[in-house]
Amino acid sequence: MRIMTDSPIRFPGLLGDWTFTASSKALNVGHGIYWYGILIALGALLAVLVCMKQKEKYGITEDDLLDTVLWGLPLGVIGARIYYVIFYLDLYRNSDGSLNWGEIIAIWDGGLAIYGGVIAAVITILVIARRKGYPFFAMMDVVVIGLFIGQAVGRWGNFMNREAFGAETTLPWRMELITTSGQAVCVHPTFLYESLWNVVGLILLLAVVSRARHFDGENTWFYFLWYGLGRVWIEGLRTDSLYLFGWQLFGQPIRVSQALSAVMIVVSAVMLLYHLKLHPHDKSELYVHRKAAQSAAEGEKADAAETEKPAAESEKAE
Repeated sequence: MRIMTDSPIRFPGLLGDWTFTASSKALNVGHGIYWYGILIALGALLAVLVCMKQKEKYGITEDDLLDTVLWGLPLGVIGARIYYVIFYLDLYRNSDGSLNWGEIIAIWDGGLAIYGGVIAAVITILVIARRKGYPFFAMMDVVVIGLFIGQAVGRWGNFMNREAFGAETTLPWRMELITTSGQAVCVHPTFLYESLWNVVGLILLLAVVSRARHFDGENTWFYFLWYGLGRVWIEGLRTDSLYLFGWQLFGQPIRVSQALSAVMIVVSAVMLLYHLKLHPHDKSELYVHRKAAQSAAEGEKADAAETEKPAAESEKAE
């Protein structure tokens, strides 16, 4: 179903006759400044601020984190766009079958996929980590904190755009939208489901997982496990899923995000099981502790050198 871009939004089972009528466009400047972009930017800003507060716990310097952010954010947006276009490629073709590059780069018209952004961010961190010499998973353990925050806030951009909703429902928390034909429909507010799922994941990560962390990568694998579990469920409710090139499984089209989430769940569960149960680690193996131990050893060596220097000078004077 097609929804009016500025459709009134109601939650009749919870808020009665209260109606939300704000436009999806915040300012009519150029192609328009949309709340979707503003909220994504806000989510990114909050993510960076929180990660900056957490970085010392993982042995990451401010410069390394900022370098990663400055590269990761724009490349993440590009990755999210490329991912979306690949699976909706027919929408970006001219009548003769050639690609319409003007439409492909028109990101202001919408069309981003979070998994594309995550994949681009992971590749960016991998490259920068190799160049700067810090462990990939130490940085990832910080970044996934920001991913939870960015996704929790960014999903409200879908709310403002009247998109990423689910199938029709009569549940008390249903969201009422107006279709382009003027019909009122009540649907699953899947944007809200995913936002809340990420908030719970963030709380568990900060309050439980990171405090008991035994190996670099534990936060990372928890993020992919938790997000994958939620996305498998939520994606099944949505009506605007990206599909895997028309392929089918058991007579049903394969939703790209569900398939990728299922793989993430299995891989993450195996990695957590291996590192926590089959090959447990001591906390001293964490990069932050190894770095602290190295700094302490270098400090002791420098102190010893300073102590020996006056003694040597005194003997020379005698």
